[in-house]
Amino acid sequence: MFGFLLFLTVVFSSATNAQQVLRVGVYDNPPKLMTGANGQLSGILGDLLTQIADRENWQLQVIRCQWADCLQMLENGELDLMPDVALDSARGLRFDFHQVPALISWSQIYEARGQSILSVLDLQDKRIAVLDDSIQQDYLLSLVESFDLSVDWVLFDNFEQAFLSVQSGASDAVASSHHYGDIQAANLGLVSTPILFSPSQLYYAAPANSNADILATLDSYLSSWINNEQSPYYEIMQQYNAESTLLALPTWLVWAAVAMVLALLLAIVFNLMLHYQVSQRTQSLAASENRLDTILNSVEAYIFIKDRQLRYQYANRKVCELFGIEPGEIIGKTDAEFFDEQTCARLQANDRRVIDEGERVADEEINTIAGYPEKHTFLSVKLPLREPDGSIYALCGISTDITEHKQIRNQLHQLAYFDPLTGLPNRRLILDRLEHAVATHSRTGFQGALILIDIDNFKFINDALGHHTGDALLKKVAQRLERGLLNTDTAGRLGADEFVVIVEDLALQLNDALDRVHSLADAFRRQLSEPFDLDGKSTNCSVSIGVALFSDGRGNTDELLKAADLALAAAKESGRNSVSFFDPQMQLQVSRRSALETAMRRALQDGLFTLHFQPQVDSQGCLIGMEALLRWHDEQLGTVGPDEFIPVAESSALIVPLGAWVITEACRILSSWRDHPQLAQISLSVNISPRQFHHPDFVPHVTHQLKAFAINAHQLELEVTESLFIDDIDNTISLMNELINSGVMFALDDFGTGYASLSYLKKLPISRLKIDQSFVRDLLDDPNDEAIVRTIIALGNSLELQVIAEGVETPAQLSRLQEMGCRFYQGYCFGKPMPDSHWLLMLRDSQTVLSPMSTV
Repeated sequence: MFGFLLFLTVVFSSATNAQQVLRVGVYDNPPKLMTGANGQLSGILGDLLTQIADRENWQLQVIRCQWADCLQMLENGELDLMPDVALDSARGLRFDFHQVPALISWSQIYEARGQSILSVLDLQDKRIAVLDDSIQQDYLLSLVESFDLSVDWVLFDNFEQAFLSVQSGASDAVASSHHYGDIQAANLGLVSTPILFSPSQLYYAAPANSNADILATLDSYLSSWINNEQSPYYEIMQQYNAESTLLALPTWLVWAAVAMVLALLLAIVFNLMLHYQVSQRTQSLAASENRLDTILNSVEAYIFIKDRQLRYQYANRKVCELFGIEPGEIIGKTDAEFFDEQTCARLQANDRRVIDEGERVADEEINTIAGYPEKHTFLSVKLPLREPDGSIYALCGISTDITEHKQIRNQLHQLAYFDPLTGLPNRRLILDRLEHAVATHSRTGFQGALILIDIDNFKFINDALGHHTGDALLKKVAQRLERGLLNTDTAGRLGADEFVVIVEDLALQLNDALDRVHSLADAFRRQLSEPFDLDGKSTNCSVSIGVALFSDGRGNTDELLKAADLALAAAKESGRNSVSFFDPQMQLQVSRRSALETAMRRALQDGLFTLHFQPQVDSQGCLIGMEALLRWHDEQLGTVGPDEFIPVAESSALIVPLGAWVITEACRILSSWRDHPQLAQISLSVNISPRQFHHPDFVPHVTHQLKAFAINAHQLELEVTESLFIDDIDNTISLMNELINSGVMFALDDFGTGYASLSYLKKLPISRLKIDQSFVRDLLDDPNDEAIVRTIIALGNSLELQVIAEGVETPAQLSRLQEMGCRFYQGYCFGKPMPDSHWLLMLRDSQTVLSPMSTV
């Protein structure tokens, strides 16, 4: 209830506050960023921002601009936000960025057919189209300068013009992000080259030193949505077929980039050897060697040559930086000078395959430099260097440090498949393992079980002890669950305070499987009920457990999850701290509930609900009021009692429109009684649910209907229950006073069955207490009920409240209530709930006194 009230408060507050206007710069770069036909944001990053803006009540003002102009406007503060901006050191000084990347991308070169651009060296004398001030331009400029290549750069304000220039022949090739490039290349008949570069993390950028709150909000949503595959983030990615680039660079791209670098470096090493052989013959070749050495030192890879004794003969700048020595110091030394013993053994094994067997070795090497604990992972390619006669005189090695890539990949895998708080498998991995387990069950016949575990009253633990303690409790629960598992079992966290255990290979026989899983589930219940040590404090909790056997799902994981959910709900309804197994009868109840909800929606539209009225009398039998009671008859379902359809209405939010109809109909009936001598002055009571009462339109609706039907507001009495006052009692009383000021009366219904507290009862602006019929029913036989009724009557009298007893069915009950001092009654003893027409006919002879049992 507290969460729901908080939600309404936030919604109401947001609706009344002015929207925050954000000026968003947009350049055309589909499918990442574009504008739709109506000028609104579109594309992957546009839709993400729109989703967040809708939730945060931001008004997005789209400002179309060319890329370079957009960046300048952002720097000048003419824009508040710019999507699709890659972070580098220069932009980090110009703009502010959030922390969680919105998308991961890379760049590629696309060529006109027939250009045959296969490596960076093939860019010599080519006309390359690039976006001005883009990440592609910066990277390629640095790259071709390192290789001393001559390239004719053709600058454009947008990618579309750049691609069209290649199609028209004005340019030979174009560099762009692969998202946009793949689409445009297919449309314009261009060809993608093997040159891939500049893996980038894309963000929303803001002007420097501004909009920190906006960036923090973006981080909050991105962090939450990326961890939830049911979130809008994944829906947008699937809409644009961008799921493969969601969290990490595709494996093929990493290998393709490495292969390209390796192929290029192999060519460079070959040239290096040629230059070395003739370096003594000519000064010009010596200069070329110097340039080649510059190239090798500028490449972000570790290049080295070892002789047959595995002594270093050459090492580029990267190798020297790794070892922390000068280039001249490495010549003649072996790996034993730099690496620990285990690393040396692995490296020597690969090197000897190259030197002795002439193999080309490509392997992932995990190396540890002596004296340093950190491990580095290298993707290394080693190949033999041969004399003209074919003999091997050395090996050449090219290694790329992929440590960071592997760490990112492992982190992303952890985020994608494991819960960050407990370390247990998350919903995504659990569903995958459940699919596998159910398939194994179908193949082998061995029973398995799905166990759902929910911490009872976890919200109260969070509220009372704080979220930090709540998180600590979740971690402890996860640890205890894992302790009781076999290797074939899987424990995971589905979300919030709900855990799951998949148990496989229980038994072939159903009864044996039931016995084993019942023992296991009950062991979980007992273990998790033992006290937890949280920050030095002993904390107790209990769990509710629902169990469904694999056979309950009939081979379908969705059905199995539903069955376990139903079992868990049954465990909660039975009083919590219990284990419940799935029963097919539960599914029948769910189906009945679904049918009721559908029929209720139809009944609301078709006006099939009716009101019946039950009289309220005083000690002389004089009619003082009526209570309006909702009734429903459906053509397919028959007559459905309120005890069945009201809970469905409450849980499905239908109670709000249904309650509004009851208020309107009650006011109409009161209006129609205006000219009836026996009914013109009596009050009419209407039951109000907490959800209906706290709806923003409730108070305006009531006051509007009072005015619309021109009735005396004192004749309308709203009956509320004690559950209305569980949360935010001050706000509840404020709303009640607002209606009381309009003349409406309040009664506290079912008194004594809920959460009544004398400390707040005296604050409530009510005029009547209604004794619940459960106490009246056994009044003559149960001394406890008699004591409760006496107490309520005395309490009402002391607070100067009118007390009315509900469910008075016999003269004996009536007599005992009169002896106790109760003066007002309602029940079958004076009349059953009947339609309006019944009471108009019965009271036509000016009958205002209803004798006991006279209408039964």
